[in-house]
Amino acid sequence: MTRAAATQRAWRSWLLEGLSEQTARHPGPHGTPPAEHKGHRWWRVMCLTGVDYFSTLGYQPGIAALAAGLLSPLATLVLLALTLGGALPVYRRVARESPHGEGSIAMLERLLSWWTGKLLVLVLLGFAATDFVITITLSAADAAAHVVENPFAPAWTDGGNVWITLVLIGGLGAVFLKGFREAIGVAVVLVAVFLALNLVVLAACAWEVFAEPVVVDDWWEAMTAEHSSPFVMIGIALVVFPKLALGMSGFETGVAVMPQVRGDPDDTYENPAGRIRDTRKLLTAAALIMSCFLLLSSLATTLLIPQDEFKAGGAANGRALAYLAHEYLGEAFGTVYDVSTICILWFAGASALAGLLNLVPRYLPRYGMAPEWTRAVRPLVLVFMAVAIGITLWFHASVDAQSGAYATGVLVLMLSASYASTVAARHAGHRGARVGFGVITAVFAYTLVANVVERPDGIKIAGLFIFAILAVSFASRVHRSFELRAAEVVFDESAARLIDEAAAQGPLRIIANEPHARNEAEYRHKEYTQRQETHIPEGGPVLFLEVTVQDSSEFTADLAVRGERLHDVRVLRASGATVPNTIAAVLMALRERTGEIPNVYFNWTEGAPFGHLLRFLVFGDGEVAPVTREVLRRAEKDPERRPRVHVG
Repeated sequence: MTRAAATQRAWRSWLLEGLSEQTARHPGPHGTPPAEHKGHRWWRVMCLTGVDYFSTLGYQPGIAALAAGLLSPLATLVLLALTLGGALPVYRRVARESPHGEGSIAMLERLLSWWTGKLLVLVLLGFAATDFVITITLSAADAAAHVVENPFAPAWTDGGNVWITLVLIGGLGAVFLKGFREAIGVAVVLVAVFLALNLVVLAACAWEVFAEPVVVDDWWEAMTAEHSSPFVMIGIALVVFPKLALGMSGFETGVAVMPQVRGDPDDTYENPAGRIRDTRKLLTAAALIMSCFLLLSSLATTLLIPQDEFKAGGAANGRALAYLAHEYLGEAFGTVYDVSTICILWFAGASALAGLLNLVPRYLPRYGMAPEWTRAVRPLVLVFMAVAIGITLWFHASVDAQSGAYATGVLVLMLSASYASTVAARHAGHRGARVGFGVITAVFAYTLVANVVERPDGIKIAGLFIFAILAVSFASRVHRSFELRAAEVVFDESAARLIDEAAAQGPLRIIANEPHARNEAEYRHKEYTQRQETHIPEGGPVLFLEVTVQDSSEFTADLAVRGERLHDVRVLRASGATVPNTIAAVLMALRERTGEIPNVYFNWTEGAPFGHLLRFLVFGDGEVAPVTREVLRRAEKDPERRPRVHVG
């Protein structure tokens, strides 16, 4: 082997390390822990959610003030009502319905069958990708803003938001390429320090307000002068609060980390009651903590920061609490606050990337809509980093410009979760819960529509993600359609006996049969015509192979082959996603079992070849003979060992 070939092989081996592992097992904080892993206490796991959820305090107060102005505290109250009365009950239900970290997307996947369910999942994956990728880019951009605005930052960082953001994203990718191990300990420290510093900042702000209560009077007078009627204020708050929706991020992450929750010693996979209970504690505690901080930070920033400072280029843009930390606690404390904020924002990107590495391998390879290499971590990291770099350059690392896309992704996932909870409650016969979740679904639908109308960039970005996922997915599905597509073929006792009997009497000869009446006349006629048209030797034993398609939208599955004797005819039956791939898989399994090369016999099917190809891709049948032969050709490169296809 040449040095170049050895280098290429070593590079490929490193890049695809872990490819043989099961889907969704990856070295990120959302990964499914190994069987020997005992999990963590719920409050520790909450910090994994917290690096995503709590880190929004770095930019949420500034965005709220920019969106709602003097009405920011009132709009924040509306947001908190939706958080505690809407999102929290919904995700407590999701935790019960999907206790192994699948989330609301898996709930909807179970509700819809065939291609409808697959298309819905792909669309939701597009929105989820929007949510997680924008989390990476927005968090890094806000971290860059904290670097640039710090008074101790070197002069060469001035105006360097874009390149600093790219460096942070590159560092994030490098960490995951090296191997990102258990991160709960780091998350606990980051969340504890960040929340403690925020508490100090808010306490200092409260002291300032109590010392100079005139700021409250000034705010109230300015607000009433701008909006004379309380009803107008409430109406405007209801209209603008969708812009604050990114303050609800983290709930989807909360259910994604469920496998890390310890639960009770007697929990089982089928009934992890302790894990569900503790995850609900996790979600409730996170929502209550965040609600308190959001309300207090909204009041502090609105009362103490001039409105012009929130605008683009202002000192509080994207860093309102950091502005207050520097203003009232000094540059040294403010710098400590900046460092803490930068760390937790960067780690929020790590949490989001781990979420993507958990989500994509769970669905796309199973659908045949991504190459097998997407089960490996490192190639996906490179893909997501390239996308994040493109998004950063497109938005010029602006926090405000990306907030619309972020809110859109968050709201679509919450809308899907509330709808899935509504349907789950309906199926369970819980009328009160169904009505409640239905109302929450309507509210989230309004919030999403209002956000999209106000900031269409979000839906445009999500649309690009959805288009890319659909295009890549269907191209991959077409490209991989001629794979063997069977994880394992298992013959039941009757099938094994029939196969062994036939193999003992001569070469294995298999007649592919599309079953209809399954009476003696059908089998005798089929055998007679096949012997005549394909010249099967007289007197030699034959096996009939019948394949039924259950769900042609599925890609891979274990095949169970049943055997039975009907009208003195040996019949093997199997169910699969497609007819030709299933036949090819059974033939390969017959070869391995008997050590002989089997022969399979088909009839040509009348009709246009292109129409048959479409039927194969969509419905799993079409012209079976040539597709079976192509699947076998790709599965077995040696013609001497390849099962033989005969067509009459």
